[in-house]
Amino acid sequence: MHLLCHVSCLVLESCSDCLQLGYMSNYNFKEIEQFSQSLWDFSSCDFKRKKYYVLSMFPYPSGKLHMGHLRNYVIGDVLARYKRSQGYNVLHPIGWDAFGLPAEKAAISSNIHPRIWTEKNIAKMRTSLKSIGLSYDWNRELSTCSPEYYKHEQKFFLAFLKAGLAYKKNSEVNWDPIDNTVLANEQVIDGRGWRSGAVVVKRKIPQWFLKISDFSEELLKGLDSLTGWPEKVKTMQANWIGKSEGALIKFPISGYEQRFIEVFTTRPETIFGASFCAISVNHPLVNELNLLSNAEREILCTQTTCESDHCDDNKNLSGTVNLEKVDGQKLGILTKIKVKHPFSGGELPLYVANFVFAEYGSGAIFGCPAHDTRDFEFAQQYNLPCLRVISAKCTNIALPYCLEEGVMCNSNFLDGMQVIEARKFIIEKISSIGIGEAKNSYKLRDWGISRQRYWGCPIPVVYCEKCSMQPVKVEDLPITLPEEINFTVQGNPLEHHPTWKYTNCPKCGGPAVRDTDTFDTFFESSWYFAAFCSKEGGIDKESCEYFLPVDMYIGGIEHAILHLLYARFFTRALNKCGYVDVVEPFHSLLTQGMVCHESYQNSSGEYLYPEEAKLLLEKGEKVLVGKMEKMSKSKRNIVDLDEIVSKYGADAARFFILSDNPPENSFGWSDRGINASFKFLQRIKNLVERYLSSKTSAEVQTEQNVKIQINRIISDMTKYIDEIKLNCAVAKIHELVNLLSASGALSKETIHILLRILEPFVPHLAEYLASKLETDVVLYGSPWVAYNEVLIQSDAVTLMVRKNGKFVKLLEVKKDSSEEEIISLAKRLIKNAVVDKVIYVPGKMVNFLCSSSG
Repeated sequence: MHLLCHVSCLVLESCSDCLQLGYMSNYNFKEIEQFSQSLWDFSSCDFKRKKYYVLSMFPYPSGKLHMGHLRNYVIGDVLARYKRSQGYNVLHPIGWDAFGLPAEKAAISSNIHPRIWTEKNIAKMRTSLKSIGLSYDWNRELSTCSPEYYKHEQKFFLAFLKAGLAYKKNSEVNWDPIDNTVLANEQVIDGRGWRSGAVVVKRKIPQWFLKISDFSEELLKGLDSLTGWPEKVKTMQANWIGKSEGALIKFPISGYEQRFIEVFTTRPETIFGASFCAISVNHPLVNELNLLSNAEREILCTQTTCESDHCDDNKNLSGTVNLEKVDGQKLGILTKIKVKHPFSGGELPLYVANFVFAEYGSGAIFGCPAHDTRDFEFAQQYNLPCLRVISAKCTNIALPYCLEEGVMCNSNFLDGMQVIEARKFIIEKISSIGIGEAKNSYKLRDWGISRQRYWGCPIPVVYCEKCSMQPVKVEDLPITLPEEINFTVQGNPLEHHPTWKYTNCPKCGGPAVRDTDTFDTFFESSWYFAAFCSKEGGIDKESCEYFLPVDMYIGGIEHAILHLLYARFFTRALNKCGYVDVVEPFHSLLTQGMVCHESYQNSSGEYLYPEEAKLLLEKGEKVLVGKMEKMSKSKRNIVDLDEIVSKYGADAARFFILSDNPPENSFGWSDRGINASFKFLQRIKNLVERYLSSKTSAEVQTEQNVKIQINRIISDMTKYIDEIKLNCAVAKIHELVNLLSASGALSKETIHILLRILEPFVPHLAEYLASKLETDVVLYGSPWVAYNEVLIQSDAVTLMVRKNGKFVKLLEVKKDSSEEEIISLAKRLIKNAVVDKVIYVPGKMVNFLCSSSG
């Protein structure tokens, strides 16, 4: 048993028998946490030093921290503590993304004011975050539902309005006819309103927008400068912006002198294969020329996908035109109008079609069925001609042929040209004769920021019968929410408030009505990183110039598109209005992986919480154990963070959550793993206390080969944290503990090295033990340990030699020694033992498993 015990300890280092050998004391982590937290000061104050700004995406105050939060915040904390030890002036703030729909739902279901619900949750989560030992500068804490915060974004909106970056227009939304309110996409369940159960209809209402589309090219090109971002995220944003290079071409309308349909195409070289033109149901000509009956319009609107230009609430992936997703049949209504081919002069039929989008290109296309899949499907449906105009090498290739390789044919003056050559030529041709031009189109649409809800930032405009829409004066900000509000009324509570919405016009002083919409909650999260730069809140240009951009931003990849894209746009808009000098808010981005857990079901198939599953197993009842998957409320495979911290301590939770996988990969939570981490920290405490209880005035001199090993560990540790390979850094901590335990090289110097590299990961225990080592030194912020380049570049490598898992001696060999040579040299150190098996770990260890010895 003891042999197996020591062998397993090499991997898990969690054997209770081993921990009871030597010096053992109680690991009272609660007292240690309280002691260490009393020593720390996390403020950012020395502006003469080089800055490092690390930011984890701030949480929504739901009231509960989960393991995903823990992983996100601990990754950021390791970097913050490490950079502080390297002499940086570290900004590591925290705040609360506090507006949003859940608070209103709570108000309705529990009869509690959204502000009170939110504040209670913030208080609870703040306590949890502090218990983990996160090095946040709490002096900079902010909450987006505070008027002191949102008065600034009201000011930004007024600046955007003045700069032409904000405007209002009619937009299609999901409308609940019973509650008389707009619903976000996620509030529509099987076509019905989440609260009333009414069948949801589409309706156009006035909505506010920000002109993100004006920045499409700038946002796209800016991705090239983001060398610290994952390529996957940059690709997702590039696809979302959706640049298409092509041309605008005018097709004359037959019978209407000087009237044209401007068609956008990415394949202008195929113009001689055109057999029809089609426009969107929302194209201006549809109404101007009365091209559709109400019944025909209804048919097309019912079958049209992604025509709405309204960007619904957070977590909803709208805001772009999805050209790939057109469900069902390609439908068209043949109109009375004909259009003339700009070169042949032949007439083409004009359709209003459900696969043409008003928000993409010009809202009109020419159809070349031979070389476009959608055009081909439409032509097949309506028996339209299909003329090949590109000849491929293999002449028997079936249509549609959509590749850009081949020679032009049946194309008049383009015949014989390669496709790309013909494209360039036709664009030059249409430009020279004045019927078109080169044109880029983007799928990205303007950002709809209006929400018909109470719990959000009020929009600072009023409406006066005499003066029309008027912005509120800056000196009258903030426009705050009314405290007394009735959530039982149908529709937007602000719209029905008896007094709040009635005010005076800032221009003429006459009666006016407030805008009763509130901002999309992405508005708040699009600039909060700049607000953290100043303790006073808002945007202080000088502070932003020092701290921005954020050096390392950490959050889930689910935010790759909306939040991260909106924040990049918002920073540019603030730059245009003179608030900040930067255009990119985040220099580097880390998208941490999900925290997963096994799911459990009882015999009836009902999902169980882990504790419920454990109780059933103890009773001998059957429990079905599912695969590792993302923790979720629906599958109840959630581990409560507060319970884990209470049972194992903050340090064990921090250490384990970083231990197994790279930060960007998913992480599997297990009771066995957290228990092993707890015991490993207990082992470190015992190791340090063993030294403290036995040290004398004459310190043990560390052997040269041990010094080499320690310096290599420090070097690797430094590199791994710099590269954010934190699981590899954790492995190096294990390696150092093994080395010090096995070699007995315990001295004030080696213990300090251990505690210094441990501190970013396990701050409470490291700080506590450091206080025992040197009573007047605070470990947090003290200099990082240096390593000797000469030692780590040695031609030799040091390995541990073990017998049945027990340390025998360190062996120094040349780096280029073969496995056979190393084992032969190591074997001499165990004398006449009979070796049954050899475990060789290159560059690390040789372990001889022996059944007997001579």
